[in-house]
Amino acid sequence: MAKITRKPVPRKAAVPKKKAKPVATKPKAPAKKSLKAAKPWTPAEVHEVFSRFRKANPEPKGELEHINPFTLLVAVVLSAQATDAGVNKATRALFEVADTPQKMLDLGEERLRDYIKTIGLYRTKARNVIALSAKLLSEFGGEVPRTRAEIESLPGAGRKTANVVLNMAFGEHTMAVDTHVFRVGNRTGLAPGKTPLDVELGLEKVVPAEFMLHAHHWLILHGRYTCLARKPRCEVCLINDLCRWPEKTV
Repeated sequence: MAKITRKPVPRKAAVPKKKAKPVATKPKAPAKKSLKAAKPWTPAEVHEVFSRFRKANPEPKGELEHINPFTLLVAVVLSAQATDAGVNKATRALFEVADTPQKMLDLGEERLRDYIKTIGLYRTKARNVIALSAKLLSEFGGEVPRTRAEIESLPGAGRKTANVVLNMAFGEHTMAVDTHVFRVGNRTGLAPGKTPLDVELGLEKVVPAEFMLHAHHWLILHGRYTCLARKPRCEVCLINDLCRWPEKTV
């Protein structure tokens, strides 16, 4: 049988692919400048702010009622995630019967709960107050220690608690950063920070020493009554002309 041979089919020449037309992209909007980069506060401006606070309220006081360093410590521990007014309402009767670590231990956890049951997380807080009272007696001679590390070692006490006690009980130049100070530090641009510690350290750098004793009280009161979280009262703000907040209403 004759062998059949097939002619190879010639391949089609490859057609060069068309280059895709570059897609026009919208220019990216410039990133928003952070408060830190927008316009840093000058030392003169910071001095002016605290001068105004001092003139308006020369001797600001913390709003937690207390009798001595121990009751101050207890009040601050109880104030976590609670209002000062709510804590004061509970501690007025409590401190009449238990104003020392020994008296608090004698009162006992169950009876202590009855005094503070109107305060949030009262069960955990009662346990902490009894435990810190026992530790004060066993390790510190029944006295509130005077260093941050020692206060922070007590059950229920953190850095903010230590700063408040050191400042209010012992006159130390500390900066206690609560939700109000954190908001004011960031919103005004005075000491922007992602964490309370960032704001604390930032404020310590910029606040002049002559104002440090009362600085955190001025900032707390400013945040509590003027620079409110949802609707700041910019129209009555003492420092509205210096504030860096882009959304201020004056």
